[in-house]
Amino acid sequence: MTEANLPFQALTPAFIMDAVESQGYICDCRTLALNSYENRVYQVGVEDREPLIAKFYRPQRWTNEQILEEHRFCFELAEHELPVVAPLTNASGESLFCYGDFRFALYPRQGGHAPEFDNLDNLLVLGRLLGRMHRIGALRPFQHRPRLDSDSFGHRSAELIEKCFVPSEHRDNYAALTADLLQAVDGIFSEMEPLDYLRAHGDCHGGNILWREAAPHFVDFDDSRMAPAVQDLWMMLSGDRIRQQCQIAQLVEGYNEFFDFQTRQLHLIEALRSLRILHFSAWLARRWHDPAFPRHFPWFNTPRYWGDHILELREQIAVLKEPPLQLP
Repeated sequence: MTEANLPFQALTPAFIMDAVESQGYICDCRTLALNSYENRVYQVGVEDREPLIAKFYRPQRWTNEQILEEHRFCFELAEHELPVVAPLTNASGESLFCYGDFRFALYPRQGGHAPEFDNLDNLLVLGRLLGRMHRIGALRPFQHRPRLDSDSFGHRSAELIEKCFVPSEHRDNYAALTADLLQAVDGIFSEMEPLDYLRAHGDCHGGNILWREAAPHFVDFDDSRMAPAVQDLWMMLSGDRIRQQCQIAQLVEGYNEFFDFQTRQLHLIEALRSLRILHFSAWLARRWHDPAFPRHFPWFNTPRYWGDHILELREQIAVLKEPPLQLP
């Protein structure tokens, strides 16, 4: 395997500490790898202060302008007293650093646990915070970061999987199912035009929200992009339809205290879920040369995976035909 296929092999403990110390800190020789696959994230012990979190960006994924735009969004949210974990800056006000062939950022350590999305009181709190976040996110667009759309998340993902990964015995079935699924998704997005987009977190699942002292903190804005507001709400929904309607009602109730939620966007939930299903499969495929992926996702690209994935696509097509969730 070539060096290009091992983008993070140079990240030894010594290299990580040297990178952190290049910004004026003195490390105490303790490094701990944290769960992260797209990038690499480490807790690094520092003398005479709390440990830092060092995030090393995957080479060639984002441009410097895109990373800095994410940082500026976090700073803007923090200035409005939103509970986001924003990157640290040096004496020159810089937040993106280079060491060797890597770009990295440093963050304060923030403890916490994943929120209980089944707790409706928690969802009310999260809805309020997302309303505040989106009120700021709607003030101006991203200039460099992309938009969540059916082409990049859906069509390109399906094309990659069909061409390079899905086994031959499933290829025709996969092609037919993804064509039907994307036709339905494209139809929903077309019906929703004109659709308002804003600067969104983009990946609001439980792993990117840390609950501490009865309050949440949003972390990891690496996937932030222009998206419909509902993108930051739907991943908090789970269970059957009745349960999801209770959950979305609590989220929207809190959200509307600070920003107006467009109820019509509820029609996008299953379309966005469909795009995430396709995108996640393609993400694993694109990163399969990275040794961390076969190690942490051993079930991917197995006969059972493709059989389950085909079934999941079939079920998602059926769900897209159902009426959208309703608010009381």
